[in-house]
Amino acid sequence: MLYANDAAVREYGYTLDELTGMTVDALVTSAVPMRADHDLSRTPANVVVAEHVHRRRDGSQFPATVALSFIRQDNGAPIGQVLSVRNLTDERRIAEQLRQSEKLAALGELVAGVAHELNNPLAGISAFAQLLLEEELNADQRESARLIKREADRAVGVIRDLLLFARKAGPSTMPLDLNGLVQLTLRLRAYSLRSSGVLVETRLDSNLPEIWGDDQKLQQVILNLIVNAEYAMRRSPTKRLVIRTAHEGDAIVTEVSDTGAGMSQETLLRVFEPFFTTKPMGQGTGLGLSMVYGFARQSKGHVRIYSEVGKGTMVCMYLPRYHGDEQVEPVNVVAPEPSRASDTVVLVVDDEPTVRMLITDALGDLNYTCIEAVDGPSGLEVLQSDKRVDLLITDVGLPGGLNGRQVADAALALRPKLKVLFITGYAENAALNHGHIGPGMAVLTKPFAISELARRVERMLGRS
Repeated sequence: MLYANDAAVREYGYTLDELTGMTVDALVTSAVPMRADHDLSRTPANVVVAEHVHRRRDGSQFPATVALSFIRQDNGAPIGQVLSVRNLTDERRIAEQLRQSEKLAALGELVAGVAHELNNPLAGISAFAQLLLEEELNADQRESARLIKREADRAVGVIRDLLLFARKAGPSTMPLDLNGLVQLTLRLRAYSLRSSGVLVETRLDSNLPEIWGDDQKLQQVILNLIVNAEYAMRRSPTKRLVIRTAHEGDAIVTEVSDTGAGMSQETLLRVFEPFFTTKPMGQGTGLGLSMVYGFARQSKGHVRIYSEVGKGTMVCMYLPRYHGDEQVEPVNVVAPEPSRASDTVVLVVDDEPTVRMLITDALGDLNYTCIEAVDGPSGLEVLQSDKRVDLLITDVGLPGGLNGRQVADAALALRPKLKVLFITGYAENAALNHGHIGPGMAVLTKPFAISELARRVERMLGRS
């Protein structure tokens, strides 16, 4: 080499005098060296491009593309002119991040579909177990029904975390005080943190604006981050948990950092995957961080993780602030005169026989008259007839070419005063116009308790 520019001097760590006179092979660690001899003499073009791993003066390495341009002597022998080197580190990192993002998106679609299919049988198991508990049972039978209900509810919790990862959970948003939720969650976890010897430090921005989100989901996210940090520090000599909130532009930042074991770069690439966990079998579902990821994305924010083995981890979640103009003003609706239940007709549209039976049995016990339909077209046929219908209960995802929202829109065009209750395995935001529903409408997510269904119906029909 006869000359090197300033970028080469900075990249390789050698002085210009040291680089001058060195051979290219001295900078390349690849098995195939760059040589201006035999290989180039067989190359018809006057530019050779290849990828190699290069070595800096301090021994560190980086991937790079190299392009050697040259001229030929009269006898065809090449004489190298300019060697251009481009560091690929950032490019490779961005490509890997893109690959991981695409992988997470595919996983999201997969788990949403699986969760949707599991929600229907879980709705039946949980509801039938609840109905059994309301019957006269002996002690052994009651205990068996209670265990069935408990295990079904555990499965429901897993499904809801999966749906939140997949960003398919129905929204229930409002202005939120992030600092208040952090302090509440810490109080709920205070005994466990003290027992573990964790020193907690909070750095909460006293002028923090409100955020727009779901309070229960956000509290679960904060709890997941605290529990993960507590577990990571279980063997650390110094156990220090720091929670910071801050206002950065239009973003509200929540930082949770610990002095725990930390994570390798390989682990960091997978932390958002559902069911991926570093905990021993039986000590974690692997849904904690995937739920955090899903909540942040659903809230139009994002999350970043910084970690180093042996030094700890910091999770930063960025959520949009609440500007005030996003709030939906309450609609003044004149409450209808309470009707006698026996005069009230409910149309139930769902392709799952178990779900239809649960709803019609529960409402039948309340003396409502129920009409069943197995899909959108058959439900719409009832609505187009002269039959009385006071409330439409419809699944969002329906077969037959019409989803629940389309059935509801067609029904309201025919019967403007009709009340509509959507039930769904994962509150399909696209079908529900991203969660925005009008007056006289409500959403109930499967699996639901029979008592909750009854309360919702009574409230919508003005009986409570």
